Amino acid sequence: MIENYIYTYKNESYDEVIKKLIYIVKNLKKEPEISKETIKAIEAARERIKKGHFVSEEEAKYRLGL
Repeated sequence: MIENYIYTYKNESYDEVIKKLIYIVKNLKKEPEISKETIKAIEAARERIKKGHFVSEEEAKYRLGL
């Protein structure tokens, strides 16, 4: 599951995870360690989030049965 790779601890908030991903993307532009395709996918996801196209933490928990 993706959360095993992104979350540092079990109760980490959605906001903390997003901030971590943004930090990773900014640093990868300087020193890429993953493919350019992956960076583009992350940037596209960030754009969707800016436009309001995302699932709230409550909705994600509901969908995951948490």
